[in-house]
Amino acid sequence: FKLSFQAGDPILIYFDSSSVLSTLIQPVKMGASGLCVDGNPAGFLDSKSTSCTRIFANLSKSCMTDPALDAASYYRDFTVLKVPINDTILQSMKVIYEIEYSGTSGILSVSVQFKVSNISENSTSLQQHFTVHFWVSIPIFLEFYQTRTLSPVLPRSGNPGYITGAPLLIANSGAMQHMSILRTESDGSCSRFLRHRVQFGRNMRTGCKISLSPILEDSNCSYMQQKLYKAFQGMNRTEDLAVTGSAHSAQAEEWMTILTQNCNVQAVNCTSCCIVPVTLEIQILWTKVGLLSNPQSQILGARYFYQCHLLKFLNVSTVPVATVVTFTDMTDWPEPPRGQPQMHWKLPFDIFFPFKVALNVERSYRCDLAGYFLLILIMSSIFCF
Repeated sequence: FKLSFQAGDPILIYFDSSSVLSTLIQPVKMGASGLCVDGNPAGFLDSKSTSCTRIFANLSKSCMTDPALDAASYYRDFTVLKVPINDTILQSMKVIYEIEYSGTSGILSVSVQFKVSNISENSTSLQQHFTVHFWVSIPIFLEFYQTRTLSPVLPRSGNPGYITGAPLLIANSGAMQHMSILRTESDGSCSRFLRHRVQFGRNMRTGCKISLSPILEDSNCSYMQQKLYKAFQGMNRTEDLAVTGSAHSAQAEEWMTILTQNCNVQAVNCTSCCIVPVTLEIQILWTKVGLLSNPQSQILGARYFYQCHLLKFLNVSTVPVATVVTFTDMTDWPEPPRGQPQMHWKLPFDIFFPFKVALNVERSYRCDLAGYFLLILIMSSIFCF
């Protein structure tokens, strides 16, 4: 009998309508074909993303009847158990699950997100992606011994200053995340779901290709621009950047707005052209503050700078894009210490001058005394004779 989930344990779900205990499923690919296998359970505290391919004989029919294509089948009619009730695990058929948990109460809440797209009726295959992500919820104590639970937070990237190699903390509508950039697949294409984390103090550069469908209508230029912008930004747009590695989501002074400079779209003499972003430069200024014995790294400012290119729809099926991350140290170090202060003696040009004066006075006095003595002897000899 278990009182709480252990790392790696299958997450239990319960179907109330059928009184069936099952597990939360995260489909994975099997073999070289990459076909989806639905019997893989999601493990507790095992955050990961998977991708696989489904084959359909009749997509129109499958779209209406296949549970794998029905978003409701991933969340409706079942509940997630906070803690396990026994060790019996039942295999069952069943895209991003967000699971909030704490070390004392177990699983607190579960949310699911879907990203759908239109596909051709003549398509015979579909690639699906599944992600399970865990958030730890930290209780804090307020006045009058009341408690409340914060929104999910990420582990610190420093305390308080950033640690070199730690991920940069960003926020989108108050939700803390890690800053990330495009990641390259084995075939050179840009991954749609996997991204590289940006690590503090480490310059990065990535390059990949984004596939584009030929578009003839000029009105779709804006759509193509937004598609590339979203590819650079990822699923969640970055709004704020944490100044230090221990920034708290509720403290506004610990966050700064990232400046964004999009492409300067100008009129061109081309009826089937569009100016699109092809390079994103993430420029980050940082400095060290505090004591010289224990300086702390904090961020001064950040900017997203897009470089653009004229795209001709009729001649381009893929667009090569690049992301560059640079960290610039702006620390203004003080002058190094020069040791203990030295005493500066102010002496006359000739320090022996007082002694010379005294010696001259003494010599003059001796000469006068000898003269007086000689005069007395002469006077005595005269009077005696």
